[in-house]
Amino acid sequence: MSEAPLQAQPAAHKSESRLVRFALIGLAFSFLALFLFLPLAAVFHEAFRRGLDVYLAGLTEPDALSAIRLTLLVAAIAVPVNVVVGIAAAWAIARYQFFGRNVLVSLVDLPFSVSPVIAGLVYVLMFGAQGYFGPWLRANDIEIMFALPGIVLATLFVTFPFVARELIPHMEAIGSMDEEAALTLGASPWRMFWTISLPNVKWSLLYGVLLCNARAMGEFGAVAVVSGRIRGLTATMPLHIEILYNEYNGAAAFAVASLLAGLALVTLAAKTFLEWRYADSIAASRHS
Repeated sequence: MSEAPLQAQPAAHKSESRLVRFALIGLAFSFLALFLFLPLAAVFHEAFRRGLDVYLAGLTEPDALSAIRLTLLVAAIAVPVNVVVGIAAAWAIARYQFFGRNVLVSLVDLPFSVSPVIAGLVYVLMFGAQGYFGPWLRANDIEIMFALPGIVLATLFVTFPFVARELIPHMEAIGSMDEEAALTLGASPWRMFWTISLPNVKWSLLYGVLLCNARAMGEFGAVAVVSGRIRGLTATMPLHIEILYNEYNGAAAFAVASLLAGLALVTLAAKTFLEWRYADSIAASRHS
């Protein structure tokens, strides 16, 4: 009975005039062309405008290589941590009813509603030289602010929801019948997780990992506050682009920006593929 209204919906859309449909489609494409495609094309045009030698020089100079390495290192740390914590949070929310569950859901969504700059300032307040733990950290020669640990902490905060938020609705949709059957047949909880639970949500997990990695590499606000923007040391790729642009070194700035944009395009292609597979997975789970 629930499928009849869903099947009737496309017929309602077909009742619209062809002019209205073409107008809406044209408006959407015009907006995307003006605010997405043209700026993206301009980035690559400016990056290669002065020739391949200048482009490669902008990418291979020491500070640029340092920014690229730091960006990849931060993503390599933040993404696996968020995968583990995100799976744990999603499992707790989707599989258990407990006091404080709604609070946990709100905490998962908190980074979406808090400005990244505010998150960076909170870490400065906690771990900065004049912060709550600053004197103790300085006495024990531990560096968090304006160093790799602070950048990782800020990145972890802004990227935390992506994995959990992709897993929670999928895990709630498929239910726990397969897991209960595996446990009834004698499988250990660990084996049940690796052979039943994880394969059932693999596409939504990969989708969340993809979004998490894209945000980790492109984050600017929170990282700008906690890193100190020290060129060649704590400047990630987005920060390095800003430094170069402020120095009127447009060729190098657009060269690094094109690399970041290229990573975004790869992410978009992978996202499109995973959305297709993810949709099939959800449909199969609902019919099972």
